[in-house]
Amino acid sequence: WADGRRGREGGEQNTFKRLFTRKGKQGMPASLGSFQIAIRACFLGFVFGCGMLLSFSQSSWSHFGWYMCSLSLFHYSEYLVTAVNNPKSLSLDSFLLNHSLEYTVAALSSWLEFTLENIFWPELKQITWLSVTGLLMVVFGECLRKAAMFTAGSNFNHVVQNEKSDTHTLVTSGVYAWFRHPSYVGWFYWSIGTQVMLCNPICGVSYALTVWRFFRDRTEEEEISLIHFFGEEYLEYKKRVPTGLPFIKGVKVDL
Repeated sequence: WADGRRGREGGEQNTFKRLFTRKGKQGMPASLGSFQIAIRACFLGFVFGCGMLLSFSQSSWSHFGWYMCSLSLFHYSEYLVTAVNNPKSLSLDSFLLNHSLEYTVAALSSWLEFTLENIFWPELKQITWLSVTGLLMVVFGECLRKAAMFTAGSNFNHVVQNEKSDTHTLVTSGVYAWFRHPSYVGWFYWSIGTQVMLCNPICGVSYALTVWRFFRDRTEEEEISLIHFFGEEYLEYKKRVPTGLPFIKGVKVDL
């Protein structure tokens, strides 16, 4: 996911009109696009509602309810914030529900692990302090990522940009003064936090290793473009501000 940050364009008129009329795929009629958006939004709302019911139940599935709420809110807010910040890039893909095959497999694996461990070792899923720790990680990650999206403004994009537009500027204020890649940092801790919340030891370790490798490669890829876009300005920023991701320094530059 692109850690968008490059400048702000003019006013955002018709944002909410675009929210419901933007084509989901190239060539898709607006009416069909609106229907597809509504279906996904309703589905996420349904999942959130079910999660709330589970959260307040007195069963071993209550922490899975926290997870359902966190997951559905994440995907819905990705679309909503994109609609507000950068409606020109809005599409069905902005929900990130079809992010990748690997993302889907990872989610299914975590559900399977929770279910099996809840059946055979239910006491493992009742470590409340650990689940609360995971929930705090999720909240922190979600807030940081959305703060990064709002700070970057209209140039936040879920796809890494390889071409610099005339309006692009290097954003170094707000959460970008803390981390060079705050949206990646937010997603990193959100992802791991979901597994801590579920008390999933196998997926917890697997997620940590997988997302670390993913963001190591992604930050290097993006920073090559940023150095090309902004040159010395970005190199100075890179010296001052860390990536925010543990043991990841970004692309190496030979001077």
